[in-house]
Amino acid sequence: MSEIFYELKQVQELLKIEQEEDRQQYKIKSLKSTIAERKAMGFCWYPVTIAKEELGFGNKVVIELERTKDRDQLHLFQTGKTAALFSNNGERQNLPGVIVGIKRNKILLATNKEDLPDWVDDGRLGIDLTFDEMSYREMEIAMKKVLDAHKTRLAELRDILLGDEKARFTTEDYTNNPVLNESQNEAVRKIVQAKDVAIIHGPPGTGKTTTLVQAILQTLKTQKRLLVTAPSNTAVDLLTEKLANEGVNVIRIGNPSRVSDVLLEHTLDAQIMAHRAYKDLKEIRKTAEEYKRLAYQYKRKFGHEERAQRQLYKMESHRLLDEADNVEHYITDDLLENVQVITCTLVGAANKAIRHIQYDTVFIDEAAQALEPACWIPISRANRVVLAGDHCQLPPTVKSFEAEKKGLGKTLFEKCIERQPDVAVMLKTQYRMHHHIMQFSNQQFYNGELQAHESVHSTDLSNFHEQFASGLAIEFIDTAGCGFNETDMAETQSSANPDEANLMLNHLLQLLKDYKYEEHENPLKIGVIAPYRAQINYLEDRVEHTPLLHELRTKRQLSVGTVDSFQGQERDIIYISMVRSNDKGEIGFLSDIRRMNVAMTRAKKKLVIVGDSATLSQHPFYESFMAYIETISAYKSAWELTECMP
Repeated sequence: MSEIFYELKQVQELLKIEQEEDRQQYKIKSLKSTIAERKAMGFCWYPVTIAKEELGFGNKVVIELERTKDRDQLHLFQTGKTAALFSNNGERQNLPGVIVGIKRNKILLATNKEDLPDWVDDGRLGIDLTFDEMSYREMEIAMKKVLDAHKTRLAELRDILLGDEKARFTTEDYTNNPVLNESQNEAVRKIVQAKDVAIIHGPPGTGKTTTLVQAILQTLKTQKRLLVTAPSNTAVDLLTEKLANEGVNVIRIGNPSRVSDVLLEHTLDAQIMAHRAYKDLKEIRKTAEEYKRLAYQYKRKFGHEERAQRQLYKMESHRLLDEADNVEHYITDDLLENVQVITCTLVGAANKAIRHIQYDTVFIDEAAQALEPACWIPISRANRVVLAGDHCQLPPTVKSFEAEKKGLGKTLFEKCIERQPDVAVMLKTQYRMHHHIMQFSNQQFYNGELQAHESVHSTDLSNFHEQFASGLAIEFIDTAGCGFNETDMAETQSSANPDEANLMLNHLLQLLKDYKYEEHENPLKIGVIAPYRAQINYLEDRVEHTPLLHELRTKRQLSVGTVDSFQGQERDIIYISMVRSNDKGEIGFLSDIRRMNVAMTRAKKKLVIVGDSATLSQHPFYESFMAYIETISAYKSAWELTECMP
């Protein structure tokens, strides 16, 4: 048997290990904890009330839940996640569903039931996040398909993507697109000429999304139906909006992570509602609802005649609902038959509305952040594949240490770019950041091939307003010798460094002391990043109690978060607290240098990093960074900043 077969078998096994670890973590965090603990961890809203109840597609009840207490408590709920309504009436009863919409204090939960259970009237209600079996099931199905594929298009794509067979290209003509630069045009040309697979390698700020959208528009000139997908709802939403704005007939399967008119208009639900046959569907549903209401009038008085009458009403309601289902299937098929582009998440590609469809080309954005088994879900329905991403930025999240160690974190994107280097084009002009901010990452990750576009090359804060000093795009503030030691929080395995956080925020306040944000039409956007949750919590508390920073945060001009929360984003000013400061030179997961690449490259005009050089320099990456900082005269000792000392 081939090496590829064993490799895929190994991935399949690692996925099982990951699933089990994920399940165990969920059990520990959720099932074995009190409601108060689950709320604190962000897994639960309690209490909630049912604000609205309606019939969704497929005749299943959709309920709007509103939380009535702790309305500002942070949480992990998001669209597409599975959750369950529960009652605190002493019995472990729950109603499972999928979150299809979320506002600040309201959740829209689509259930899999046609009626709400009686227990919703007893006790107080809450909603819990539940373990997502479905995603693992779809990944498992896709892995099996790939392993079993023999003499099919999927078998060919498998062998090419994993490097067993050579990728093939045509010599088809492509006229350069004036909207794109040289390397972007080269990437689109590669996609046009690829028979099997092509890769857009997009370092930070190089216009990967722009290039991808233009490649899709170019592909639509010769192909009828495409699938555009990504691991996150956010990326899918962005691509859907951009394609819709280009006039593409696009349908978004699944639920957008944010609400915008363009997005909502292109969801499958909205398209169904805009269809000419929807009026009939609505009428049938309305009549069915009426029969259902009549049936339940008899709920409290159960004579023989009433029971028979109720049965008739229920049967008629079911008959009409079946008829409505048929009309809905007809509308859905009609829409999907004529659509140019379908967009969804990787797991969403297995949605029952589209799982039977084959695509001329599947585009996978953020492919370097996706688990390999998830990528095979859309690829198993493809004739050709285009991957876009950057394997030098954040990898996929793997919860099992064992699965990570044995290679589950290695993506299909990485495997393909290593084994088929000819299929990839790296975008080389970046439009985000000052060249000093770019250059260290450029040397470490991109072989020095990136160029800063002239529009950003020397743009620092002085270009925004003359009150800011020029020529200081980067500062490293060294706390070595200050006694700012980290504190470990054993129960959360996190670290904090309050003294370093205070120093950093004081430096930010000093920078902004003459800044009048209300005078600017486009005020500065500021990001504060720390790699550890405990440090984030401390920083958020400080921001809350510092009037200027609190105000900036309220106006959404300042955000505080982990590296992951800033992925794909940019800010005019970025501050990074490195946290780790100890005698042993231990830096924990700061040694994941891809995370640092992401953190540093979020900044456009100003990057300030605060850390202990003595601790950090034990690692070669940070030793090189300190050397780079010296070459551009960006080094400052915390001792110099007497006005900043806490």
